[in-house]
Amino acid sequence: MITFEAEGVKFPNIKKRDTSSWIRRVAESYDRKVGEIGYLFVNDEKILEVNNQYLGHDYYTDIITFDYSEGKTISGDIVISLDTVFTNADKFNRPYDEELHRVIIHGILHLCGINDKGPGEREIMEAAENRALAMI
Repeated sequence: MITFEAEGVKFPNIKKRDTSSWIRRVAESYDRKVGEIGYLFVNDEKILEVNNQYLGHDYYTDIITFDYSEGKTISGDIVISLDTVFTNADKFNRPYDEELHRVIIHGILHLCGINDKGPGEREIMEAAENRALAMI
């Protein structure tokens, strides 16, 4: 089950059923099944609070993914700052909706085992995001 909630921000203009179907297709392309996925859309202040409280990081970010996956079933909580998504869309000269979908699927790709912190991993993640965006 995939759930979408917003706290302190207006709910983004996404179609929940279509987005959930897309997420499942992307997960299946990595031989994964979707378990319990919870999205929470927040503002910058809330994501800073979550980042500080749970990860000990004192900076803003666009997404935080908490992974509860077991085996080939992906599960997790994904917190997304719509403020930062908007800022990044402008910074990278992308449409807001595209950047939002990129971040939505970024969390799923983490749950599928793709990382983006080590050498060369960012390029692998970006390529995976692009493949996923082409599946919408």
